[in-house]
Amino acid sequence: MYGINRRCVYSFHFFVLWCHAQGENHPSPNFNQYVRTQGAVTDQLSRRQIRVYQLYSRTSGKHVQIQGKRVTATAEDGNMYRLFVETDTFGSRVRIRGAESGRYICMNRKGKLVGKPNGRSRDCIFTEIVLENNYTAFQNAKYEGWYVAFTRKGRPIKASRTRENQREVHFIKRLHTGPPPFPNTDQSKHFEFIRFPSTRRAKRNRKSRTSS
Repeated sequence: MYGINRRCVYSFHFFVLWCHAQGENHPSPNFNQYVRTQGAVTDQLSRRQIRVYQLYSRTSGKHVQIQGKRVTATAEDGNMYRLFVETDTFGSRVRIRGAESGRYICMNRKGKLVGKPNGRSRDCIFTEIVLENNYTAFQNAKYEGWYVAFTRKGRPIKASRTRENQREVHFIKRLHTGPPPFPNTDQSKHFEFIRFPSTRRAKRNRKSRTSS
């Protein structure tokens, strides 16, 4: 009887060690890889969230603007060429569109910033990165490691020469100080009641109140 119990104990220990070894051989889930994979998928179902602000360049001291195909950082505060920033996925990926020109900031294979009328391609999608110094950088989704950057004169820098810690890629998001981006003339009007003709039931109720 003692030998049987001893064999049972050995068998149990062997089973525990085998389960532990199987757990070590099984790879743990890579959550970072999951986030990168899901962030690379464009959301085609949800409604776009649009934010309106200016991008203040740390180097040029001016704001980013899109004029036709040209993208520069030479706009003054409150310029009409303000930016609409549209969300693309949950992973801080955005599209940047000019309010006046209607064009999107995109990046070609040479690392040059250009304005395109259609912003659906991946070279027009940027990852919005908030840095430790509270500045914001915009990394292209198609060309990883390439950032939106400008010189002191507000000219775009070739993206292949950019790094996250460079001053040229740092921006401050500022609220637009000009007229509202979605003008609505009806908002300035006073609320007016719309009068409909009285129904028979309403007339009877009115007569009953006056008679009583």
